[in-house]
Amino acid sequence: MTVLEGTWKHEYIVSNGIRLHYVTQGEGPLMLMLHGFPEFWYSWRHQIPEFAKDYKVVALDLRGYNESDKPQEQSAYVMSEFIKDVKGVIQGLGYERCVLVAHDWGGAIAWHFAHAHPEMLERLIVLNIPHPAKFTEGLRTPQQLMRSWYVFFFQIPVLPELLLQASDYQAISTALTAMAIDKSTFSSEDIEAYKNAAAKRGALTAMLNYYRNGFDNMLRQEWTLLTVPTLMIWGEADKALGKELSYGTQEFVRDLQIRYLPNVSHWVQQEQPELVNQYMREFLSE
Repeated sequence: MTVLEGTWKHEYIVSNGIRLHYVTQGEGPLMLMLHGFPEFWYSWRHQIPEFAKDYKVVALDLRGYNESDKPQEQSAYVMSEFIKDVKGVIQGLGYERCVLVAHDWGGAIAWHFAHAHPEMLERLIVLNIPHPAKFTEGLRTPQQLMRSWYVFFFQIPVLPELLLQASDYQAISTALTAMAIDKSTFSSEDIEAYKNAAAKRGALTAMLNYYRNGFDNMLRQEWTLLTVPTLMIWGEADKALGKELSYGTQEFVRDLQIRYLPNVSHWVQQEQPELVNQYMREFLSE
């Protein structure tokens, strides 16, 4: 049986005035999963059935992605709105708290949400995304500035959309396969799923608007000490985000564990799902 032949359901919820799509499986405490760029709920396909054994797993399409609403205004893609989206989903599903699991852009949202609403989180698990304070610090180094070149390219109007959709969304395929260390990580069906999600009307611009508002989204002067128990999982061969961005995170998180995965790319939970699931299980069982 393939992972897509499980018992998960596609559902929608209205949160913060927009309709968000999600996939859900299992019953119990809420585990909410937030994907990154250029992905959608599907990036959690290896985690959903595993954790549905003990949780109500909800893998969200972030606003602007895949089947979720795509507000046209660039101003709709700011951190304050993302935080409201997540809060509304948790409450709308009938929960007061959740385990929040997040990767890449979803992880950036998760960090901000944890600082804004720590009372709503049982635990936080972030994958290959630094604490915002460390990312801001990292952008001051030439090495990380070089790795983050695409962030600056995405600021240009129209041109990034044209590039990403050229040759049947070849750039989406390349972003996934070229960065992966294990080249068997993404099947042709996986690549088609990501291309199809990006090809939905209005999706590309919405996805890029996260970056176009990115500096407003990420930059903040002061951070209180986060008290939510937190696990950081980091594929060390991430070409976009250097491992050193994870150093010193304990300055901002009181109860922190970090698991490094050598020779694993940015797409950590897809490239090494069994190991990621194991580390998550160990953390959640403590």
